[in-house]
Amino acid sequence: MSVEVVTFGCRLNAAESEVIRREAEAAGFNDTVVVNTCAVTAEAVRQARQTIRALRRERPQAKIVVTGCAAQTEPQTFAAMPEADRVIGNAEKLSAHGWAQTRAAFDLSDAPKTIVNDIMAAKETAPHLVDHFSGRTRAFVQVQNGCDHRCTFCIIPYGRGNSRSVPMGAVVDDVQALVANDYREVVLTGVDITSYGADLPGAPKLGTLVKQILKHVPELKRLRLSSIDSVEADRDLLDALAADQRLMPHLHLSLQSGDDLILKRMKRRHLRADATAFCETVRRIRPDTVFGADLIAGFPTETEAMFQNTLDLVEDCGLTYLHVFPFSPRPGTPAARMPQVARQVVKARAARLRERGATALTRYLDGEIGTTRRVLIESQDSGRTEHFAPVKLAVPVRAGAIIDLKITAHDGRQLLAA
Repeated sequence: MSVEVVTFGCRLNAAESEVIRREAEAAGFNDTVVVNTCAVTAEAVRQARQTIRALRRERPQAKIVVTGCAAQTEPQTFAAMPEADRVIGNAEKLSAHGWAQTRAAFDLSDAPKTIVNDIMAAKETAPHLVDHFSGRTRAFVQVQNGCDHRCTFCIIPYGRGNSRSVPMGAVVDDVQALVANDYREVVLTGVDITSYGADLPGAPKLGTLVKQILKHVPELKRLRLSSIDSVEADRDLLDALAADQRLMPHLHLSLQSGDDLILKRMKRRHLRADATAFCETVRRIRPDTVFGADLIAGFPTETEAMFQNTLDLVEDCGLTYLHVFPFSPRPGTPAARMPQVARQVVKARAARLRERGATALTRYLDGEIGTTRRVLIESQDSGRTEHFAPVKLAVPVRAGAIIDLKITAHDGRQLLAA
């Protein structure tokens, strides 16, 4: 084993983990585990710390390097852990220079344990051409990093910096390389991908990028988007969704709440009516679109009536896949200083929201029985439909293939195919 990367969090982290592995190995690392952390919740940080301790017990001789958003926002937390050998920042983890610095630090007894620089100083996102993803049939392409918005609950801008985009030509080149390596599906990732292009010449939008990919990589079978902010979705993006079946009919929305006052206190840029109108518009132009959403339960000052508005949003927007987050105060954010909802109430509301989501998912899975879906095979006996629904296969199929399958049943979690 040379370099192993343990990845927490978002699809962007998954994409960056391939760059981390490549750059660390090129710098001469071996018998090394890199923990690529997430900072979105306190629970994510706790899980990373727990994993680092477990890795040290299992691999007493290995080098353990901690990086990612949590390492960027609270480097002292991980530097204080005796199980961690080095802590490096989010910019350093992707650069040859950062890994060369880290490698040199291991050879110096008095070298600092942390190499974490000011992420706000990052002014561009260098294209990191990745043409292979270990153990995956779906490929990820980073098109953007950072965020210019300052939602009151969110620590991520302080882990990722301000928004910066990868030039369109570099993105298209990356997709072409992946398709040449027989990847059938590509997922565009970033922190806030619907803000794409504002810092590039001519300020192209995400929809322009999507159209360029579909035009210049005709061999690409499937293009999928990671989480989007519906209020930033541009006309070209909607046009592409309506006109090209290769753009998958599954959108994951950053909604966070269904109550207007809570949305205002979150410093979101949309109202409840904006969310429902967007879903209606998309369904009109692409009727089979399935929606997922991020929702927070128990945001500070949330009353029962406010929470009920979020519960009702599941039905009003026709959501199928929910990512439910019990509110977690992150030190340094404005929401951490607001009047908090009791923890037991937060947990109870999160459970109710997950239950509502489970009901919505079951209803959707029920409706899939009897249909024929094109399924990307991810392992010999499982895959995903165009709508991102997991499918269990009756007989093994080669991973990476896209085949038509008749859906015969479901088990409450995934579809079952004949």
